[in-house]
Formats: sequence, structure tokens, C-alpha cells
Amino acid sequence: MGRGYHSEEIREKLIQTLADSKSGMSGVEIAEALGINRATMTKYLRVFAVEGLLHRKDVGNIILWSLEPGQESYDFPADYFKVAPIFLEFLLKYSEEGACALIRNCLHSGASVEKLVTEVIVPAISSVEKSFDGGKMGSSEQRFIQNIISRSLHILNHTLVESDPKKSIIVMSADQASSPLSEAAATALRQTGWTVFHLGDMSSAVNVLFDLDFQKLLGKIAKQKSSTTTVLVFSNTEEGLNFFSDSIRSIKQKSKKSIKLVLCGKVGKKTKIEYDFMSAKFDDIIQWSKSVQHT
Repeated sequence: MGRGYHSEEIREKLIQTLADSKSGMSGVEIAEALGINRATMTKYLRVFAVEGLLHRKDVGNIILWSLEPGQESYDFPADYFKVAPIFLEFLLKYSEEGACALIRNCLHSGASVEKLVTEVIVPAISSVEKSFDGGKMGSSEQRFIQNIISRSLHILNHTLVESDPKKSIIVMSADQASSPLSEAAATALRQTGWTVFHLGDMSSAVNVLFDLDFQKLLGKIAKQKSSTTTVLVFSNTEEGLNFFSDSIRSIKQKSKKSIKLVLCGKVGKKTKIEYDFMSAKFDDIIQWSKSVQHT
């Protein structure tokens, strides 16, 4: 906008200036505090408001500006550990506004999308699941918080990354409980160059016709016979992993398509199940995705 001004520098100074202001400050006061002419400062304030950094309040003929919840100056990569408990706190307070504003602020502060997923959002998903399993949270509360997490992931998906058409992956969950992790994985994988097709919770599609239905989707995704498509399945149960493993094996035999199956979940030591890679840890799946070579 104005010459000699850098957006990130102004953002940091603005956060510092408004951090201790409970009632907010006018554009004139902010311009004077930052040493920027009023017209230029007004343009920045409007942009920062759209980005979710600032809250605007009209008081008569005066516009007061204040920080949205979760806004402060962060220094990454050092501050991921600092952001994680704040994000979880917003979730437990049912504050979608605070959680989303925090994620936007982290992005504008230079945070990595992949790191926000693995070090902030996935730990929050695990904490919410533990609270639910321990009886500290009801199903309605869990679903509400999961929706906030989903909207936070949507913000991260808006960052533009060039995808590799040779690296196609279908991500799904075998049950509703695993859906947040599958969505988080889809977001992280996009950042590492994968072309992602996220199906979400596929529990309603578990039936005798699944093979035929899924084969149609594969036919549209893997248009080149020589290309390889990866299928990533998250499941909270051994039965879910077994069903999709059997289905993918059947599809591979019938269609002769090149398919790799990745599973995220736990199975017993004596359970026989076919896969190309499997782990109960989310981070292991992301690390595997970076090392795999596709043609």
C-alpha cells in the first residue's frame, strides 16, 4: 500500500499497540502511535479487519479498533507449544471466533500449515477424544467442537500450494470418530504437494456395493492406467480397517489398477491385514507421505 511500509511489520506493531487497550483505539490514535499517515493506516485497518485480526466498533461518529480474541505476536517455530493450549482452550470454551482468529493470526505470523496441523490441531483432536471417552464430554459437545476444528482446517486449506498430479490420494474415515483426523490429514497432505480427494466419514457407505461404487471413483481419478493412487483410511476399529483393506484388495484384483493402501489405526498382533503402510500415529502417516515415490 504505502511506500516504505511492510504489512507484517505494521501487523506486529499494531498488535503491540492494541494489546493493552480494553476499549479500543480510533484510527487517528493508531496512526499517531505507529507514525503512519491516517489514509494509509485506514487502508491497513480495513484489510486487517477482513483477515480477522481486528474488531471494529462504531461509537457515534468514531470507529474504535481492537484485537480479536487470540491475537498476539508469535515467533515461529518456537511458539507452536504456546499456541497449542490456547487453541484447545478456545475449543473447550466453544469459541469458534477465537479458535479461527488464532489460526489466522498464526498463518500471518509465518506459521507452517503442516506444523499447525500436527502440533496444534491434531493434539486438540486427541484431547477432545480423550475427554469424550472418559465421560467428561457428551456426544453433542464433541460434535460441536469437531465442527469448530473443521472450520479451523478450512482456513488452512485456503493457502495456495501447487499439487503434483502424479501424487493422488483419497482420504477417508471408516467412522465418524475418525473423521476429524482424516480431515486434518487431507489438509497436511495438500501442503506437501499431494492432489487430495477427501471423502470424510464413509461409514454409511460400508455395504456390499462399496467395491463397485469406489471403483467408479477411482476410474475418474486415475485416468492414466500407469498412474498410482493412494488410499488413506483412518479407523477407530479393527473391523473398519479390515473392511476397507478387503475392499481395496478386491478392487485391485478386478481392475488391475495400481493402488497403495495406507491405514491409520490399531489392530491386534494376530490380525492378518493387507496394506502398504500402517501406523496408529498421525505423524508417521505424514512422514510416510513425504518419502513415497509415485509414477
